[in-house]
Amino acid sequence: MYDKVSSLNNIFFTEKTDFEKLTNEMTLIFKNDSKNESLARVAVTAFISQLDPTINCINDIKTSVSEAVTNAIIHGYEKDKNGDITIYCRYVDNKFYIEVKDNGVGIFDVNLAKTPLFTSKPEMDRSGLGFTLMETFMDTVEVESVLGSGTIVRMTKTI
Repeated sequence: MYDKVSSLNNIFFTEKTDFEKLTNEMTLIFKNDSKNESLARVAVTAFISQLDPTINCINDIKTSVSEAVTNAIIHGYEKDKNGDITIYCRYVDNKFYIEVKDNGVGIFDVNLAKTPLFTSKPEMDRSGLGFTLMETFMDTVEVESVLGSGTIVRMTKTI
């Protein structure tokens, strides 16, 4: 029922019928520097604007991208500034897919990390709401993580 669609080592699962209707896609790779969080938001917003989303929809996506990128910078790479973050986006008709990938340390326990108010960095005054916000604002959120290899956060939103 599902085919793998691959772009620069990013894998997204899609129904065969969706793949045949693929409308547009974008890949953005940047250094894991907090200054690049706004770059990620702006680039994804510009890309999704082609679908004429509502302001609320744009804000939901921007917030979710910010949270995923921030998690990659703070938790994925910790203090290592040599890693890259890759954002892969595509849309099919009115369905928007986004993937945020790092090659960092990975998440020890994804279910625990997704628990509201849990943070592995309390000394940094982190709120522990990143995944909760993503799950609130997006239609689906999937997290795939391998210790020592990194994390991929896949999200969808119907426009």
